[in-house]
Amino acid sequence: MASRNQGSAPRALVVEDIKVDCLILMHMLHKLNCEATAVENGKEAVDLFLERKTFDIVFSGKDMPIMSGPEAVAKIRTMGATEVKIIGVSADFGAQEAFMQAGADVFVPKPVKLETLQSMLEVVISKKNMSG
Repeated sequence: MASRNQGSAPRALVVEDIKVDCLILMHMLHKLNCEATAVENGKEAVDLFLERKTFDIVFSGKDMPIMSGPEAVAKIRTMGATEVKIIGVSADFGAQEAFMQAGADVFVPKPVKLETLQSMLEVVISKKNMSG
């Protein structure tokens, strides 16, 4: 049985309609011992929050069918989810402004690097360990 670092594994939500990008991100998160859930659009992400599901970190793509990433981020924030760290992810550098205005904490250009994910998760884990 693998030993875990203190506390429980961070819970991540990946909101991405591009299958390959989603698979890559999920693989990296699992490699970093993260519990990860994936949905294909912003509405599915908002629905999970409406169901009172909790996540420590959310990685959201920008252009998706039904509801865009920035639109979902704004809705999640207005629902009172202020503790969750939200990362906007896009190959479109112009997306940064839309994500930040919507309430995202950080914007990361695609392709996302493993080291970038790891440093973000470390921040979330240390915050989780301090509050829990």
